[in-house]
Amino acid sequence: MTDVGFENVTFGYGDEPVFEDVNIDFCGSGLTCILGPNGVGKTTLVKCINKLLKPKSGRVLVDGTDVQTLSLPELARIMAFVPNSSTSVFSMSVAEAILIGRHPRAGWTTSEKDIEVVDETIRLLGLEEYSDRDIRELSAGQLQRVLIARGLVQEPEILILDEPTSNLDVRYQMDVMRFLKDYAREKGILVLMVCHDLNITAAYADRVVLMHNGGIFADGKASDVLTEENIETVYRVKAKVMEIEGTYHIALLPE
Repeated sequence: MTDVGFENVTFGYGDEPVFEDVNIDFCGSGLTCILGPNGVGKTTLVKCINKLLKPKSGRVLVDGTDVQTLSLPELARIMAFVPNSSTSVFSMSVAEAILIGRHPRAGWTTSEKDIEVVDETIRLLGLEEYSDRDIRELSAGQLQRVLIARGLVQEPEILILDEPTSNLDVRYQMDVMRFLKDYAREKGILVLMVCHDLNITAAYADRVVLMHNGGIFADGKASDVLTEENIETVYRVKAKVMEIEGTYHIALLPE
């Protein structure tokens, strides 16, 4: 099981800090959702984990090792990153696009194990009917599921996703969140997800991290973090939090 730790991490663009002196640990398995308003640094925070971005100061540690000392191939064997969209214009089938995710494990040769992992992941995400289709013919929601599948076939110890439900309809949002929560527990891995939807987060997250004003504002269970007071402070809107059949629901109140 792999742990991630932030030690006094500061990141900014130019002279403008996005967040400062962040200290937080992500330990153990489960689904952790990172919330906060636009521009607060949610995606920036997770990109500091896989070296897509380099902090101005402080350290990001994976099992006690500074990620800046690890090569990209070494990181790719530990963690997978799923963006919220793809700019790829190359023609390839869905199965081929997912198979690319096996590269950190398999190199440039494809084994029977690689094919088995890809086939199983296609089945898990309900992509069987699209496996031979050109990815350029997919809808945004279908493509998002392909990107998730490509991350899963890396068999990572840490799976990082940037708003993976943003292009999905309500049914698939719930299906994907349920899948990620169950997958994290079954495989014993850490799933870190940047999210905007308060209700989806409240329903499925094992842990919620709420960012505000250049740092971590609240951290814990959804019932402790997504309170009416915290939502009003962070998002500047009034809300009513209700518990229905054991799940917390947030109703945003118009002014």
